[in-house]
Amino acid sequence: MLQKSTLEFLNQLQANNNRDWFAEHKKAFETEQKLAKAFFTSVGEQLGKIDSIERIQIFRIYRDVRFSKDKLPYKNHFSVGFTRTKPLLRGGYYLHIEPGGSFVGGGFWEPNPVDLNRIRKEFEMDDDEIRTIIADATFKKFFGELKGEELKTAPKGFDKTHPAIDLIRKKQYLLSRSFSDKEVLAPNFQEEVLATFQAMRPFFNYMSEVLSTDLNGESIY
Repeated sequence: MLQKSTLEFLNQLQANNNRDWFAEHKKAFETEQKLAKAFFTSVGEQLGKIDSIERIQIFRIYRDVRFSKDKLPYKNHFSVGFTRTKPLLRGGYYLHIEPGGSFVGGGFWEPNPVDLNRIRKEFEMDDDEIRTIIADATFKKFFGELKGEELKTAPKGFDKTHPAIDLIRKKQYLLSRSFSDKEVLAPNFQEEVLATFQAMRPFFNYMSEVLSTDLNGESIY
């Protein structure tokens, strides 16, 4: 289980996001980081039993402020990402722990230009399967809708009047489910995280098939 002290520390950090305060509370940070890492590792071990994961990345709390207007030195959350085994399995899982802003996410955050074009071409050719997936009752229950940044109009080479333009103009294809602090601290939170990851699988399986085949459905690997 995650501990109440972890959320309390992150709340304090949000209110005192400076290097002096952090240095004074370094031991408390290390304690809470250790607890969060143990939880993330446990989630990763269980996820590995139901999916093939090639990488687990627990993100550092230190922010890279070199090219950011926001110069606050620390993140006010703990987070971890789980990458599926490429090239045949695509998509990534993400877990974000933040007071008042925790969520489980997944999908395709920054698809490279080749993958993005392939996805758009698939939707242009046939959007029946993806429509079925995102209209499914389980998908709706966990995620509501497919999210992600999108262009205001059609990308170059695509018809802005195409029936699937709402999908084609997306630059990201993301799923997310929010959790309250009470839910995060509940004994069954890990099970809920894993159930949420599992609910992503039909979407991931479909996108994996798209990204590992050409437009004729032939494997490219």
